[in-house]
Amino acid sequence: MNAKNEKGRNCLIAMAAYVIIKAVLNMILAGGFSLSGLFIALGTACLFFIWIKKFNYVIAAILAIVVAIHLPANLAHIGSNWIYLLEGVIDIVCAVLLVTNEDIKENFSGTINFS
Repeated sequence: MNAKNEKGRNCLIAMAAYVIIKAVLNMILAGGFSLSGLFIALGTACLFFIWIKKFNYVIAAILAIVVAIHLPANLAHIGSNWIYLLEGVIDIVCAVLLVTNEDIKENFSGTINFS
C-alpha cells in the first residue's frame, strides 16, 4: 500500500480491522458462523483501501446506512442490545472520521486510470 499519509493509513487499518472484528463478534453473539457475513465484512474492510478520490464518502455512507437500518431494533431492546448500540456509535465515529479527518481524506485522492 502506497499511503499518502501514514497516520491516515493507520486509522484506515484500524477501521478495517474493527469491521472484521465486529462481524466475528456478531457471529459469536448470534451463536453461529456465517461465511457470507464474513465475506461481507472482508469486502467492506477492503473498501477502506480503495483510495479513489471521494470514495471515503461512499464508505461513510455505507456505515451510516447500516447504523440507520439496525438502530430501531437496537433501541427497542436496549437492555440486551447495548453492545450493538456501542457498535453503532463506533460506526458513526468511523463515518465522521472518514468525512472530516484530513489525514484520512488525504489517502482518498487517487484517480482511476483506464488506459
